[in-house]
Amino acid sequence: MIDYIKGSIAELNPAYAVIDNHGIGYMLNISLSTYDSLTRSSDGQALLYVYEAIREDAHLLYGFATKREREAFLLLISVSGVGPNIARMVLSSMTVDEFSQAIAGNNVALFKTVKGVGGKTAQRIIVDLKDKIKPSGDTLLQQAGNPASESFDEALAALVMLGFSQQASQKALKALFSSNPALSVENAIKQALKMM
Repeated sequence: MIDYIKGSIAELNPAYAVIDNHGIGYMLNISLSTYDSLTRSSDGQALLYVYEAIREDAHLLYGFATKREREAFLLLISVSGVGPNIARMVLSSMTVDEFSQAIAGNNVALFKTVKGVGGKTAQRIIVDLKDKIKPSGDTLLQQAGNPASESFDEALAALVMLGFSQQASQKALKALFSSNPALSVENAIKQALKMM
């Protein structure tokens, strides 16, 4: 898995950035927040945290200026019915802090202003993520640094690489980790395989 890509900005527009790293150009889909951060780069260099979406017909990269934005993106795509493109639209429409506050404040109306997000999806985002966001003033995501979430992420990546759909893998792993948060990556994968 790619954690981040560092290099010079070869191409930049509001939808994607191409980062040149040792002669290889990586095209990463980005949010408007990340675009704004990259346009302020005075030396033309960038470091983007990466999420890889591996499908049968494509291998897509999503880039984020901060780890917090990537964490918010991962939380969003864990919600049933929210794919990478809708998650990117949400993070283009609001900052990570606004996103956290909207979850904590049950602000369905704010999510409904995002293109592609209807009332039911907005409610599902809030219900599914309410317990995963700290309501404190700093609005840091609870998943950060949480060993259970790291095991979840590793197990999810492994299942996707084995050819299982991300949505089915997430559903199985959520059930396993909710009953046993201390589950190891290896055991989580073994048990998930039996469920799918």
